[in-house]
Amino acid sequence: MRSMNPKRAFTLVELLVVIAIIGVLVGLLLPAVQAAREAARRMQCQNRLKQLALASHNYHATFSMFPPSATVDLKVSSTGNNGSWGVHGRILPFLEQGNLYERVDLSLPWDNQMAIDNLQISTYACPSDPGAGQARDPGAGRPRLYPTSYGFNFGTWFVFDPRSQQGGDGMFYPNSFLRFRDCLDGTSETLLVAEVKAWTPYTRNGGPASTQVPTHASEVAAAAAMATSFKLEPATGHTEWPDGRVHHTGFTTTLTPGTSVPYTSGGNEFDIDYNAWQEGRNGNAGQPTYAAVTARSYHPGLVQVAYLDGSVSSVSESVEITVWRAMGTRAGHELVQRER
Repeated sequence: MRSMNPKRAFTLVELLVVIAIIGVLVGLLLPAVQAAREAARRMQCQNRLKQLALASHNYHATFSMFPPSATVDLKVSSTGNNGSWGVHGRILPFLEQGNLYERVDLSLPWDNQMAIDNLQISTYACPSDPGAGQARDPGAGRPRLYPTSYGFNFGTWFVFDPRSQQGGDGMFYPNSFLRFRDCLDGTSETLLVAEVKAWTPYTRNGGPASTQVPTHASEVAAAAAMATSFKLEPATGHTEWPDGRVHHTGFTTTLTPGTSVPYTSGGNEFDIDYNAWQEGRNGNAGQPTYAAVTARSYHPGLVQVAYLDGSVSSVSESVEITVWRAMGTRAGHELVQRER
């Protein structure tokens, strides 16, 4: 006998309605999932900044000073390509990298020490930075390196003059050896480390026409055009974590976080950093270093930073330039309070 209640299938219209509802739900949920993932990445980034700050504190506790950005030999007037280790290399034993630290020699140039070859240190990489997991092969038998997403505070604009041995107004410069007591502006108001983007294009070794601090990105671009060395294609800024030069291991507060410095070369436009002179190059015959190496982040609308007291927070890209620069100086005696 035939069933009195035959099974009824979906009509085409009903099926399309169900599919449309599912599509709407997915469209609503996907941004929420992406936002949750980005929030998790931001927290992980904050944790890594905290680790860098604590490692710097432990270095100070051990040696009674912060590490220099580099050690420059001012008894010579010519140098090779690469030289001194930067802050990232000097704090290795305080980041649970004691075994690696014992296999390298900080008194020798890093670019011939294969213990660091193809070695990725997770603390140096922001999880939101897509270039952080891409190794760089500089060739010529030198070690392959993973980049860093974090730069140390080199101050406003001026970095180092090998002739006068004067350094900049940040917490790091060559042969610096600064202490907590040198931070007259207060450890809770002074930047220690901030986010930067791996694989940033930059120019170096030339200019600027004026030593006055640039007030606009166009002035930085004009200075960058005077350089004699162009690292645009491939872009290699912040790809050599052992290197002590500001375009690899640091940042400056010349421009506010995320500021674009448009630079055109070969018909292509790049967002660049600028270093007037590689610190340490040609020793006492070198030129003064001025640098606009901007703090940048893949977290939308902000850059995350750690202060000298070890606290970590986010700074909006819309921060006032006077506030940002005040946060970068160690003894500027500014009365501007940082963003909270």
